[in-house]
Amino acid sequence: MAGISGKVAIVLGATGGMGQVIARRFAREGARVMVSGRNLEVLRTLAGEVGGEYVPCDIGKQADVDHLVSTTVSRFGRVDVAVNASGYGLLKPFLDTTREELEEMAAIQFIGPFQFMQALLKVMPRGGSIIQISSATATIMFDSHAAYMGTKAGIDHVVRCVANEFGERGIRANSISPGLTDTPMAALAFQSPTVVDLFKREYPLGRIGTAEDIAEAAVWLASDACFVTGQNLQVNGGLTLRRNPRLSEILPLLGSASVEETG
Repeated sequence: MAGISGKVAIVLGATGGMGQVIARRFAREGARVMVSGRNLEVLRTLAGEVGGEYVPCDIGKQADVDHLVSTTVSRFGRVDVAVNASGYGLLKPFLDTTREELEEMAAIQFIGPFQFMQALLKVMPRGGSIIQISSATATIMFDSHAAYMGTKAGIDHVVRCVANEFGERGIRANSISPGLTDTPMAALAFQSPTVVDLFKREYPLGRIGTAEDIAEAAVWLASDACFVTGQNLQVNGGLTLRRNPRLSEILPLLGSASVEETG
């Protein structure tokens, strides 16, 4: 299978667990990697580990996004692959969600990714690949998660628009939808084996997904062997065939944790 050796890849959101795993996997496959996110120390360490470079970027700020893309081009000559693994796991009842929270969620999970793709499409060569990390909850329900789910579903549809409009340039755009994954965003859930078991019973393949599962899918989507565009890959062991547990089942198992802390 055609791999990604020699390709130039941006991984935005690389200060989180899933983005870091993707960056490491890309580097092992021979890609030249630019890692980006908001935690400078984590980025510096990760870049050294993967033999790549780093640029800090707040995806909610257009100037940061434009600087990330232009700096990558100036240092590496082009951008072949871009992964956006940024996210904000707000978990809050619908009626309690404030305008300020909605604006923050939109900035991180809709406006920022939209503008990231705009910046990429101005410089990406034929055969480029854009990969958006989405969520199974963009397809199936989870309580008190409407702002997160809505923005993820919205940017998934934008990915489809990009695939449709820019396919004539040979550019592919796809989303990957994990289920519950052991990352910092889901750390509280993984403190309770019983909570993990509640989720596990809904996975037809019988286990919780890992960041490595997502990285494996990202490598394929980034490779020239991939003849797929405009799709949302449900890399979650079949979770979307069933359901997430109800929040009312989960919260009693988390002790005194608040709803917001579980996001």
